[in-house]
Amino acid sequence: MGLIEIRDLYKIYGEGMENEVRALDGVSLSIDYGEFVAIVGSSGSGKSTMMNILGCLDVPTRGAYTLDDIPVARRSQRELADIRSRKISFIFQGYNLIPSLNVWQNVALPMTYQGIKPAIRRQRAMDALEAVGITAKADSRPAQLSGGQQQRVAIARAIATQSPIIMADEPTGALDSKTGKQVLDILRGLHALGTTVILITHDNGIAAKAQRIVRLQDGHIVEDRPNIPDENRAINANM
Repeated sequence: MGLIEIRDLYKIYGEGMENEVRALDGVSLSIDYGEFVAIVGSSGSGKSTMMNILGCLDVPTRGAYTLDDIPVARRSQRELADIRSRKISFIFQGYNLIPSLNVWQNVALPMTYQGIKPAIRRQRAMDALEAVGITAKADSRPAQLSGGQQQRVAIARAIATQSPIIMADEPTGALDSKTGKQVLDILRGLHALGTTVILITHDNGIAAKAQRIVRLQDGHIVEDRPNIPDENRAINANM
């Protein structure tokens, strides 16, 4: 069994009503340990719904979802939060940094919910900041950083939790092409170290960086294929 297994998964809004929306309509997907997968689709394709369910931020209407041998489809919100804290780290397009905390405190915050001791939290935060090349900004506030620097902090936060899965939702969407390439290179480096990376994007050029592409359309998986990363296409995706 893979790291992630979903079978006949549905997410239906307004089920049985005239305006019923099937955001996910009976999808099945398996993601193995250590894969780098891009989930691609236009607005309304179901990719955000897919990420929310895979990331234990939401639950399906029906269907089976197993994460690292843990059945999660019918868990409570508290149980989902516990699974997230142990299994998944997120990188969002909007960075989601807390303005009142400095950089290293932002990176360390998720480890608080993991029950990690303060001294270890700070050391792991600093190690993660070093990994993304932004240690010099450790005591700065998010407002003092560029967009690219803030995204590096968000990646460091994901690294520091040492979760087996990183989910990146449009991580280069607000960045210029050069900075976007740097972010994608960091993600690929994490994958090379054994982290499972799931990249959510509407951009085929960004998806070209992954080793597998899963394409969604109208709540269905219409393509699932291996991919040889296209460096030039990924580099120029945001130009």
